[in-house]
Amino acid sequence: MIESNGGGQIAEQLRALVNEAEALLRSTANAGGAEVQERAQATLQELRTRLNALEETVRSRARDVDSYVRDNPWQAVAVVGGIALLLGLLAGRR
Repeated sequence: MIESNGGGQIAEQLRALVNEAEALLRSTANAGGAEVQERAQATLQELRTRLNALEETVRSRARDVDSYVRDNPWQAVAVVGGIALLLGLLAGRR
């Protein structure tokens, strides 16, 4: 249930982007020099660390929302209904 949210897909896409950047870095290792390669590797490592932290935060919040909805199903239905009503009113004005 938690895996099917949009945050998981975004994390997978970012992870794929990091992997592609690493492959590009390896393929251009001879052209840039040692200093440029070290900076690029440091940046990639920092990006990977941030991605892991973001992924854990998204998973934690998704678990919190899931447990809240399971504990308070009617309140969740009322909130979603109210949001849908507001969106419908706003869309109807255009």
